[in-house]
Amino acid sequence: MTAQPILSPTDDSSPALDIYRQFRGLIVSGQLGAGERLPTVRQTATDLGVAPGTAAKAYKLLERDGLVTTRTAAGTRVADSAAVLPRSVIRRIRDLVAEAESTGAQSDDVIDVLRTVWQAASGAAAEQEDGYPAAH
Repeated sequence: MTAQPILSPTDDSSPALDIYRQFRGLIVSGQLGAGERLPTVRQTATDLGVAPGTAAKAYKLLERDGLVTTRTAAGTRVADSAAVLPRSVIRRIRDLVAEAESTGAQSDDVIDVLRTVWQAASGAAAEQEDGYPAAH
């Protein structure tokens, strides 16, 4: 594997969720392709300085979401059915990150705003489909 997930020491959320999000990002961005093998749970735990059980929880979340498959002899691999974002979306995200970094914006702030904008757009789309305000 060429890209390695990194846990942010300032992130207050669960380390297992952090690991899950890192691998999920690598998969949906296409940096980890279908059939590509993830490091063992033990190796991930060692690399990231967490307990093996924490890494195992992250892998279970990835498996639950259909992003990876785990087989005893074959290890954990990216599922053939794992969805990859379109290149145009990835390109725009990279442009957004570059612009945000150049202005000194904090990643958590950008992510929170993106999430808020996404939810507002999803709510507006739901209203247009059924004619009723979206429940929040």
